[in-house]
Amino acid sequence: MDERMCEPKNFYIWLLQFVALLGLLVLCLWLALRPKSPSYTIVFITIPQASGENSTIFYGLEIENPNKESSIFYDDISLSFLYGQETVGETSISSFHQGTDKTRLVANTVNAKSRTMQSISNAISNATAELKVALATRLRYKTWGIKSKHHHVNLQGILPIGSDGKLSGKKVTLSHNFKKSGRSKVK
Repeated sequence: MDERMCEPKNFYIWLLQFVALLGLLVLCLWLALRPKSPSYTIVFITIPQASGENSTIFYGLEIENPNKESSIFYDDISLSFLYGQETVGETSISSFHQGTDKTRLVANTVNAKSRTMQSISNAISNATAELKVALATRLRYKTWGIKSKHHHVNLQGILPIGSDGKLSGKKVTLSHNFKKSGRSKVK
């Protein structure tokens, strides 16, 4: 009679172990497949000396998807360049799909406001120019055929401009932690 009483108890212990093991497996899978955020890096910027009414800023934005299991669907990307508190120019990058473990370089131009460009030209000639850049978009990850909800991205960075009108130093990675001190992640 003692043997019959132990059987249900063993079954419950076995069931508890099975559920715990299954939970541990789900946790490990979730941690392994959770997508990483893409990185956005300004790789070059050129500001020619202002001439006439229309001035153009040339820039290169590198967008990296570090995920090996997830592709990314981007909505339109809004990119704004500021000098002090004034907007120098704004542009938009059309929505696109980025495959797993891919990097995309977007090289484009921004039409700059001539009023602000005069101030920038003076600062460039004194080698003291710093542009601020702000990036905003929404994106969705696709992992194993399943799309995630939309994720909002708002990043900023400071671009030091040399006396030649080009990005001085190295690439600037945009980040959430924007500080007025001129510090941003530099590669």
